[in-house]
Amino acid sequence: MAFGLFSKQDDLVGIDIGSSSVKLIQLRQVKEGYELVHLGVAALPPETIVDHSVMDSVTLVDCLRGLVENQKVKTKNVATSVSGHSVIIRNIYLPNMTSDEVEASIEWEAEQYIPFEISEVNLDFQILGPDSKDPAQMKVLLVAAKKEFIQDYLTVFGECGLTPVVVDVDCFALENAYQLNYDPENGLIALVNVGASSMNINILKDGVSVFTRDIQNGGNLFNEELQKRLGLNGEEAERVKLGERTGEVDAATVAEVLRYASETLAQEIQRSLDFFAATSTDGKAGKLYLAGGVSRTAGLDSVLGRQLGIPVEILNPFRRITMDENRFDPAFVEAVRPLFAVGVGLATRRVGDK
Repeated sequence: MAFGLFSKQDDLVGIDIGSSSVKLIQLRQVKEGYELVHLGVAALPPETIVDHSVMDSVTLVDCLRGLVENQKVKTKNVATSVSGHSVIIRNIYLPNMTSDEVEASIEWEAEQYIPFEISEVNLDFQILGPDSKDPAQMKVLLVAAKKEFIQDYLTVFGECGLTPVVVDVDCFALENAYQLNYDPENGLIALVNVGASSMNINILKDGVSVFTRDIQNGGNLFNEELQKRLGLNGEEAERVKLGERTGEVDAATVAEVLRYASETLAQEIQRSLDFFAATSTDGKAGKLYLAGGVSRTAGLDSVLGRQLGIPVEILNPFRRITMDENRFDPAFVEAVRPLFAVGVGLATRRVGDK
């Protein structure tokens, strides 16, 4: 099957499977934009998903099926996304040609850039436009994912009676959520989604993706340090990280751990931004939007801003989405909002998208 990249119709349910939780969201297109139809999240036991791969399909199926039933979702068509080592993203340059011509030649072209056997991967591409340095060339985004990796997820959805009709990539779903909720910005901006076990980075230039990277480090760093330093279990560490148990533990130790972990994540992000700046003629990102559950950690945005030397803003994926407050508790929506950047990007996809 082909991936879906970027394209924005029949409604789909956006389902974002992370290492610590499954997020479900459905949006309805209305005159003024999008309206919230369903919103739910379910925690996953540790080791269900490891390095983006399904390790315990039985548990994942039970969790996903329960979430769908709890939300009383009628739609069976799903948009989901993947990331990690089994997904390769490359910007390549080809002679100017039509989309059909690229389609016909993409397997041969991809062999030069993909470190897997072409027969083992699903391929997709997006023509980004002419090469600014050579008008006879055009820039093409190439994406490949191992078929075995994708099939594990398709099997899980199938066992839940769901049909994935769009398989996106996390960093591009994040981009869709940003574009839905914010006006276009000139220059370079960085979108960073920090989950429990990994981070996705997508740098946009004038609204077009020019650099992506997955980093296998995330919010678990906070929890592991809190558990080690304060003798907490996983659930207690999560509550302390989010400021819900600060009166019961040593505040100075908590502050020290949060600062250390925040600075460590900032260094990881800095390395990626520096690598982009060193290997591109586009310069440095002038602003960063932070998303993901870890963005709820107190002070993380200010630590990032100070260490990176650029403005950092928490991305609000519901900024331009309307909702019926008689159906959705505003306090719950506010609490889970940071978790849903990828999910919102998926929920804007429609049946028939490329």
